[in-house]
Amino acid sequence: MANSILQVEGLSVRYWKVEALHGGKLSVGAGQIVSVIGPNGAGKSTLLNAIMGALPTTGHASGVVRYIGENVSALPIERRVSRGMCLVPEKRELFATMTVEDDLILGAYRRKRAGEKNFLDQLDHVFALFPRLKERRKQAAGTLSGGERQMLAVGRALMGKPQLLMLDEPSLGLAPLIVNEIFHIISALKTTGVATLLIEQNARAALQISDYRYVLETGEFALEGKADELQHNPQVIETYLGLTKKVA
Repeated sequence: MANSILQVEGLSVRYWKVEALHGGKLSVGAGQIVSVIGPNGAGKSTLLNAIMGALPTTGHASGVVRYIGENVSALPIERRVSRGMCLVPEKRELFATMTVEDDLILGAYRRKRAGEKNFLDQLDHVFALFPRLKERRKQAAGTLSGGERQMLAVGRALMGKPQLLMLDEPSLGLAPLIVNEIFHIISALKTTGVATLLIEQNARAALQISDYRYVLETGEFALEGKADELQHNPQVIETYLGLTKKVA
């Protein structure tokens, strides 16, 4: 793929004797949103953790993860982060007692440690994307609503100016109106050139904003396709969109 940010080839993960992911292969280009949908237990979070190098000690990954042309498969998570890879986990993992603004600033710590003088240059951009965070910048993160916490988690990730942003179930537990808002913002990230890998159970929302889609079932990619290909696939329509064909 031209301008490829992430390429995964033959990625497999074992937890003891159980294979949770088998032969995963995907790619994400600059400014592209690629989504992976599938049921609970399909291996979606395992896929993200393996790409990020964040597997539990009981897990073992094999295969190749290339990031901007470099094989990072053997690199620890810290070095992957330092190269601009960022994962927003399902649990969001915010610092509840810190203010919204301090939580965001923490997201730029890697850049500060690297000696970047303008390490806070993304703060205004994040506040523009998430006006609610600007309104609550002095409020403790733990007092935010679920939707606001998700906004903060994404905003904190963007403070590090990642080239690859991976999102694990960003709509989990959120009201439909907030889900629409979150996905609208994720879609807007295309204009920044950030490559986004989206793991999501809300297939309808994920398919609407994605450039390319994969379906993961029991640890293997069962389907993949561009734009409208999966939206019009009968199997996807019935299994993941909750629709069935009309009987004549």
